[in-house]
Amino acid sequence: MKLYKTLFLILIIFLKTGNVLSSNDIFNVNNIELKKTYKLTNDELASQAIKKGFKQLMKRILLDDDAKKLLNLKYTQIKELVKYYQISNKSDELNNQQNVSYNITFDKDKVHDLFYKKDISYSEIHNKELFLLPVFKKENRIFIYNQNFFYNNWNAVSTNDLLEFIIPLENIEIIQNINSNRDNLLDLKLTSLFEEYTEKNLALVLIEDNNNKEEMIYFKTRILGKNIVKSISIKRFNLSDEEFYKKIIISVKQEIVNVVKSQNLIDIRVPSFLNVKFKINKKNNLIELRSRLKNVDFIENIYVQKFNNEFIYLKIKYLGKIDKIINQLENQKVILKYLEDEWSLKII
Repeated sequence: MKLYKTLFLILIIFLKTGNVLSSNDIFNVNNIELKKTYKLTNDELASQAIKKGFKQLMKRILLDDDAKKLLNLKYTQIKELVKYYQISNKSDELNNQQNVSYNITFDKDKVHDLFYKKDISYSEIHNKELFLLPVFKKENRIFIYNQNFFYNNWNAVSTNDLLEFIIPLENIEIIQNINSNRDNLLDLKLTSLFEEYTEKNLALVLIEDNNNKEEMIYFKTRILGKNIVKSISIKRFNLSDEEFYKKIIISVKQEIVNVVKSQNLIDIRVPSFLNVKFKINKKNNLIELRSRLKNVDFIENIYVQKFNNEFIYLKIKYLGKIDKIINQLENQKVILKYLEDEWSLKII
């Protein structure tokens, strides 16, 4: 009887909080810096911050074409999406002005509703590390590490908070691999170049400078285990070599970010459901489970189906693909397995 009372109390907690499982930090936009002048009222400044924050959010989680669909959204509509915002002030006495910083949190459910109506999928990137090797070819010579502007300046040109581009240290095996396949570099297996990081997101960028007015840049990526090859054309105009090379880095980074986004899309129009069994064998382990599930952003809701003194059966509503759910659960030390024709959860 005591066990059932305990289970009943746990279930009450579980059911009351089922609709707010995930914290969804993805919908937070922080450190929006604005200058407060005497001409601007606080409301006018807040409206600027909200519009700027919304634009940053859409750029961060949407593909470029989908972001364009929301360019004409009215401010009154954008304001309705805001859950709350925080303000911090910093005075600049020399310039007689105030710098104001806003942290804005957009309401996940309202943003989801907007995307649903507009038929838009958004991207949620959890693995932000991408190991990238830029290879430079000029005058029929290949430069991997030395005399390679792109290797030396990749992270110095244009910052991006969506991905962390990690450039590998000099490695003799990579040099041999590149030189042995210099005529068909795009056929190289990325896992052979990045042997220590085969489970990570990978990219090989091939830049050839033929001194043309327009250069083709090729890159091969391996995102979530899927190989994708793309090319982009970049015009030189009247830019110096350094300016042109910086333009290449900015353009390729943007393309790679879009590729990563495309492989991490969540279609809110098509949620999935998963029936799972959870064995009860430790005191309060159901509360611990709920605590860990709160950190899994793809999980929308959890419904209690039935329970007894040994097991509780749950229905999980989630967005995205099942393999992403499994990976996120593993990060929270929760194992999801399919055994004997049923899914089961286990805390480790």
